[in-house]
Amino acid sequence: MNNIVLLVVDVQSALINEHPYNEEKIIENIRELISTARDNKKEVLYVRHDDGKGTELEHGTDGWQIYSKIAPNENEFIFEKKYNSAFYKTGLKEYLGRKEIDTIILVGLQTEYCIDATCKSAFDYGYKIIIPEDTNTTFDNEYLTGKKLYEFYNYKIWNKRFAEVISVEEVKRLLTMPT
Repeated sequence: MNNIVLLVVDVQSALINEHPYNEEKIIENIRELISTARDNKKEVLYVRHDDGKGTELEHGTDGWQIYSKIAPNENEFIFEKKYNSAFYKTGLKEYLGRKEIDTIILVGLQTEYCIDATCKSAFDYGYKIIIPEDTNTTFDNEYLTGKKLYEFYNYKIWNKRFAEVISVEEVKRLLTMPT
C-alpha cells in the first residue's frame, strides 16, 4: 500500500435527512476516519451526486450539499457526478493517477447503488479497495431492509472479491502508517 486515499461518496444532506439504516454510527465512523486521515496527512476526497432538476439532490440545493458533520475542508476536492460510479465522467481516475494512488478507502451512500458501482469500477481499474465496517448505508426497499442490503453487499458481494471489509479500527491503523 503505497498511496492511500479516503473517498467519501454521496454523504449528502437530503439522503441523511431521510434517516438511512444505522445512520448515527455510520456518520460517527466516517467522521473518525476523516479526522484520522487529516491528522496523518492522508488525502480525503469527496464525491457529490447531482440527480437533476427538481430532485432532492438537485445541484445547488440544500439537499445536494455534503452533510455538515462530515463536510470537506477548503483544500479538499469534491468530484461532482451524475451517475452511480464515482469514476464515470468525473475525472476521479485521472486525479488518482496523477497522485499515484493505489488504495482507496471507500465510505458513503448508498450501499447498493453508488458504493457498489464505485467499488466495482475501482476494482476494474486495479485499485485495492478497503471498505471499513459500518461506514456505508442505505434504505429499506420493497425487497430488503437497509440492514440486509448492508450485510449482503459488505459480506457476501464485496469482501474478499472486490474489496477487503475490515473494522474501522484496522483502517485507522492503516491511515497512521507512513506512505
